[in-house]
Amino acid sequence: MKWVTRDFVHLDRVASPWLIQRFVDTQAEFVFIPWGQEETRPSDATPFGMPGVALSSHDEHGTTFEKIMRQYALDDPSLRHIATIIQAGVDHVLHHAKAGPDDRWAQIAVGLLAVSEGIMLL
Repeated sequence: MKWVTRDFVHLDRVASPWLIQRFVDTQAEFVFIPWGQEETRPSDATPFGMPGVALSSHDEHGTTFEKIMRQYALDDPSLRHIATIIQAGVDHVLHHAKAGPDDRWAQIAVGLLAVSEGIMLL
């Protein structure tokens, strides 16, 4: 099955394809379209991580990763931990939330963001 999202992926849309391929669709094929050209997405692909779709970008209903977990009834403690880390990363980037010294998941998120941003620069 084809899946489509926008290019310039970040933490949530890096983890979401992993989740899809590992737990939802082992034969997943991913298509990345430019920002602002969402209407050009292939009609035969399941959209995720973009506005106006069921598995939309992170918003008040959660991250794309969380929405995929709900949609496909993925209820695993390890996946819930990953979802917590991704939400903390989104909060850090979009809402300038600080990782407190006792917030283990938020600290992991900040570390993952630093690594992923470094890789993007390469």
